[in-house]
Amino acid sequence: MFQIGEKVICINSSMQPHTIEELKKDMSNWVKKDEHYTIRGFTSNNGIVDGVWLEEIKNDYKFFRLIDKFQEPAFALWRFRKLEPAEIQMEVVEYADVA
Repeated sequence: MFQIGEKVICINSSMQPHTIEELKKDMSNWVKKDEHYTIRGFTSNNGIVDGVWLEEIKNDYKFFRLIDKFQEPAFALWRFRKLEPAEIQMEVVEYADVA
């Protein structure tokens, strides 16, 4: 499905009302809808939900009781989709225009 180094776009950055407080406490840096990111790693969170770590966003390690370990919080994979080749081309052109 996804691979390390792959470019993705965030399609859902919403937080459920009952989880907002906990997410903001655990993850000081959050994804933004329609932003492009690069995958740097994965976790299965002990089979609970597949998560992804991003090059552009890093959060402090936390202890999670649910999985009984310290780790950097990860974003659920369902929040992203792969960038299409044309979107990646456009990103390169936009970056070149800035330089």
